[in-house]
Amino acid sequence: MDNLVLPFARLHWHWRLQRWKRVLSGYVSDPRLPYSPVCVSRLIIGVNLLWFAWMILRALLAGLGLGTILHPPTGLLMYFGAQRWNPEVLLFHQWWRCLTYAYTHGGLIHLAFNMVVLYQVGPLVEDQIGPARFFVLYTFTALTATLLGLAWHPLVPVVGASGSLFGLIGFAAAYFHRLGPRGHGVRNFMFQWAAIAFIFGLIMGADNAGHLGGALGGAAFGLILPLTGRGRNALTGLFSGLAMLAAAVTLASLLLQIAFPFPH
Repeated sequence: MDNLVLPFARLHWHWRLQRWKRVLSGYVSDPRLPYSPVCVSRLIIGVNLLWFAWMILRALLAGLGLGTILHPPTGLLMYFGAQRWNPEVLLFHQWWRCLTYAYTHGGLIHLAFNMVVLYQVGPLVEDQIGPARFFVLYTFTALTATLLGLAWHPLVPVVGASGSLFGLIGFAAAYFHRLGPRGHGVRNFMFQWAAIAFIFGLIMGADNAGHLGGALGGAAFGLILPLTGRGRNALTGLFSGLAMLAAAVTLASLLLQIAFPFPH
């Protein structure tokens, strides 16, 4: 009897593993990206969701209450990567906050809106330029968004992916405009999302400096990136290397933030 149970147990776990594999594959891929087995947009969404869930879990374990789901206190946001140029970045040299802030959100509504925008806008851009260029663009505009905050509001804590989202929108507006009439539909779609995000930002008291910095960085990226042909293929190796560097720096930044002691 035992000889029959063991193979059945192995078969049962093999079936479970295959099921989990299909579920994971279905999440990281996207039918809107027929030429890429991995959707970087969805992976970024997953990281944001996990980071937020871990923040809320730590808050609940610390006895901060369920209110942190909608309104996390500033101290909690600072621990989980909020960026403030002075004093954390400039005085204490916590440079990783220039990236971790883009994965930290000030409540469930803030997170939900940004992830909906990323889910709608991200695959359109990623399908056009590929996953490596997309992640370089996303990371680059996170940096240009926060750099403008240095001059605008160096003492204000900043969180959220909206700087990178405006970077994607700014990129798409410039890039798809260069494609001519066949790209104008996507360009106009991006302008619609920019208007919606701007209105939402006014309601939520968003970081307009970050929005502008991200949009300018994205537009510059969209104006210089080769559209097709030899110029685009010549940069494939460069962007693959930059994407790996961006992934390594992002992961290191999140790990450095985790290393900080939790406030009591």
